[in-house]
Amino acid sequence: MNTQSDQAIRKLTFEVFRFNPEDAESGPHIDVFEINERPYMTLYMALNEIRETQDSSLQFDFACRSAICGSCGMLVNGRPVLGCRTLTGDLPETIRLHPLPAFKLIGDLSVDTGSWFREMAEHTEAWIHEQLAFDANAPEDRMSDDIAQAIYEGDRCIECGCCVASCGVANINKDFLAAAGLNRVARFMMDPRDGRDADQWFEVIAGQRGVFGCIGMMACADVCPKELPLLEVYAYLRRRTLGSKFARPCP
Repeated sequence: MNTQSDQAIRKLTFEVFRFNPEDAESGPHIDVFEINERPYMTLYMALNEIRETQDSSLQFDFACRSAICGSCGMLVNGRPVLGCRTLTGDLPETIRLHPLPAFKLIGDLSVDTGSWFREMAEHTEAWIHEQLAFDANAPEDRMSDDIAQAIYEGDRCIECGCCVASCGVANINKDFLAAAGLNRVARFMMDPRDGRDADQWFEVIAGQRGVFGCIGMMACADVCPKELPLLEVYAYLRRRTLGSKFARPCP
């Protein structure tokens, strides 16, 4: 069976979005670069080759190169992906690269996802709200394996922003929590150590900013690089929210 190393070398054409918002003389445009493909080349390797041999000013973000840090999200031929885990061999010879939408542009392919996730965490108060004061002498309160596994699933999110960029609502409504934010809410909502009650959770995720703002396209689930069960997350949040609403006495 032929492997990628056995295939003929292709010449790849990269059409890369360029813009530096800090430079008054800069305007959005596309620069074209050509490189020879190598076996098992990733977009990380390709962009580094372009920056090292053709244009040292090209801006893009990478850190771990192992699909863990979430830094390298970008639009590749219109689809949000992680650059470090995307093989050029799986793409056509012409590759169009744009920054992720819905986030503040830093420059070229680099965006500020950190500010978005910080604002989301502050709005949802994404930390454990203690029920009782800590008692070092209290007996251990064990968590069931099923709940621990469900919490672990939510914590696998690497906050790359691909789900936010793919979301039609998040690209129109900057306040929408999107899949990353709602997944974060679900992680704490199911955590038995968190002391918030149903009414408090209702205020966090009800309305157009929360789970009922979703229009159900589920592009987030299609592009999530960690394949998180986002459809199940949305269903869980809707059940919990509706249960809280209908449990309230009529005025």
